[in-house]
Amino acid sequence: MPSDSLSPGSARSAEDLNARIRALWLRAGGSLSAQERAEYELLVVEWAAAMHGKVIEAA
Repeated sequence: MPSDSLSPGSARSAEDLNARIRALWLRAGGSLSAQERAEYELLVVEWAAAMHGKVIEAA
């Protein structure tokens, strides 16, 4: 698992994070291992934060 995909506080865009989440599911074939699940959860949290930032920007 690449460490850059799990860096806290990164400034990646919601679009980039969404692409990483989709790629993770494709690589896993639709069934995540424990390690992949942990990576997925971190990516989703980061994606949600990025989306929150976009909502605040739009307001």
